[in-house]
Amino acid sequence: MKEITSAEFEKEVLQKIGIVVVDFYSTECPPCEALAPKFDALSELYKGHAEFVKIFRQGNKELAASLGVSGSPTVLFFQDGKQIGDVLSGGIKRAAIEKNLNALLPEQIVASIASKIVPAEQRCDVLIIGGGPSGLAAGIYLAQAKIDTLIVDSGMPGGQVSTTHLVSNYPGFAEPVNGYMLTHYMTEQCKNAGVRFKPAVDITDINLKEKKIIVDGFETIHAKKIIIATGASPRYLNVPGEKELKGKGISYCATCDAKYFQDKEVIVIGGGNSAVEESEFISKFASKITVIQNLEKLTANKEACDKLLGNPKVSAFYNSEPRSFEKTGDRIKVKVEDVRKKEFITYEADGAFVFVGMKPNTDMIKDELEKDKWGYIKTDEDMHTSIQDVFAIGDLISKKYRQITTAVNDGTIAAIVAAKELE
Repeated sequence: MKEITSAEFEKEVLQKIGIVVVDFYSTECPPCEALAPKFDALSELYKGHAEFVKIFRQGNKELAASLGVSGSPTVLFFQDGKQIGDVLSGGIKRAAIEKNLNALLPEQIVASIASKIVPAEQRCDVLIIGGGPSGLAAGIYLAQAKIDTLIVDSGMPGGQVSTTHLVSNYPGFAEPVNGYMLTHYMTEQCKNAGVRFKPAVDITDINLKEKKIIVDGFETIHAKKIIIATGASPRYLNVPGEKELKGKGISYCATCDAKYFQDKEVIVIGGGNSAVEESEFISKFASKITVIQNLEKLTANKEACDKLLGNPKVSAFYNSEPRSFEKTGDRIKVKVEDVRKKEFITYEADGAFVFVGMKPNTDMIKDELEKDKWGYIKTDEDMHTSIQDVFAIGDLISKKYRQITTAVNDGTIAAIVAAKELE
């Protein structure tokens, strides 16, 4: 693996005939650490067809800025001196690099390279699928009990909490802590205890009955026990601006973020039970709440609806659907369509909350697990699922409350039980 500086960039990248893959990395960068072994392995696999080089971003800031690179890691692709393909950053997966390279190579060469991939296997006592707070808590307890533990995650460790601006209700922190820092502390505690990590991978197959998974299409991981901790995700509106403003003015958790809108105006999207209940909670802080509902009325129970609509802070607009989000300064603008009149109106506030439901992240699980009517996995008090030696914890299980603290509780229980059973 060749490392170059900005002084060598012209010769080693821009003047090269053929494909060059450039990784801008930094120190003290968990996503960079996650990428390094994949980058090394792919440089060997594609040897003779593409060159791989690394550039220390912090020591070559002018070059990075000239290429639009502002974070680490960032991977760029060049062909015959010209930048081409996607710009990859953050938790970069092996498959994303392969996809860009394969698009630049003849089919026969791509097939030849694929034929050289050697299947790999590894084993552990407990495999945790998912690195959010529940999975990290389980990892800490297991590793401290001298249980060989591996956490596999399709992203970087942290889960939804990593994108939470501030967490002010987690015990032990007198002042609010950034979500990404809270999960960073948890991750480092896991590593110090001896947990192994395999982050930012594609989990291509899960076989719970045989206690094995396949990652990146070629590596099989066997375990004695599996803990599923893949969490739940908000149902998104999938309109322009929503993804970009998530955590930057758009929230999906009133318990987490309502307190930051003291005496401010907010917009709430949704009219079901969660939207009405969360709006009632938000009203303790906000000075004005505008509820946008796509149906003719709110659909929560009548008592809750009457209470909310009787609040002078609350106004509701029906038969209306958001079409886009935009941020101007510190204010959020929501473009809304009245679906009956086919007219558009723009609402403006200090922030927006979206409550159109949650869904458990169980799509990748094909085994038949016992679930509730909403698709959440059922467990007993020890976090056992309906499949032997398989546990489930965190936001994807059937329970009343979903918070960081309840997720950590689930992980603690599953880890203690699993450790005792392995003894």
